[in-house]
Amino acid sequence: MSVVIAISNQKGGVSKTTTAFNLGACLALNHGKKVLLIDIDPQANLSEYLGYEPDGKPTMTGLIMNTCTNGVIQTNDVLSTVRHNEKTDVDYIPADINLASIETFMTTAISRETILKRILSDEVTYRYDFVLIDCLPSLSTLLINALAAADRVLIPVQTQKFSMDGLQALESLLEQIKNTINPKVNLLGILPTMSDRTTVSRNAVNALSKKYGEMMFRTAVSKSVEAAKSSETGIPLCACSGRLGKEYEQFTQEVLSKC
Repeated sequence: MSVVIAISNQKGGVSKTTTAFNLGACLALNHGKKVLLIDIDPQANLSEYLGYEPDGKPTMTGLIMNTCTNGVIQTNDVLSTVRHNEKTDVDYIPADINLASIETFMTTAISRETILKRILSDEVTYRYDFVLIDCLPSLSTLLINALAAADRVLIPVQTQKFSMDGLQALESLLEQIKNTINPKVNLLGILPTMSDRTTVSRNAVNALSKKYGEMMFRTAVSKSVEAAKSSETGIPLCACSGRLGKEYEQFTQEVLSKC
């Protein structure tokens, strides 16, 4: 049975996309899992990370428009948008810049909160062990769709001052979704990212640990130029010998144990 994980934080620049990419790669390459990555961020950084180039086939934008128009979408239409990345051995559905205007289109759709859930039907997700959704950094209709479609929510948090800003709003939204649309969704955990040896970073980790306790992952992902190099080459960190690769592998093992 597939586990659908929404990777979200309304604050940008917290290694959200890096986490989605490298968690997916670790699950596939190191643990033999079938993984589908979903990009619903109009910036399409995950799609770029995966080497996506426009090829004439529909993207997530087309899937959402199709579902808004018809109310339902056929499984084959969804599967026709799936690409494969050889370096990570994961499948993915890319985003494009047109996704930025899709929320206006969604406002008039019936049950607009469940459009992504209809796209990620059981007939689609049963082919995979994990489906990872890279969310955009805002409390938007697209994010609500991701939370409505997910089983778990993973929140990467940069270990810097003001790192907890906005988390309360995201938690409140998650609770509302759980109470109204998707009772099975739960918080998977808080992942400290961009950690370093500064006092500011240590204080941020301590504050997060004090608030979230066991919901904090034991692994903290370090701040390193390795992440930038990986995004340029498209080579996952777990395929390299550096520190970040080891940290993402430890984090992946925690995800597996929690799921």
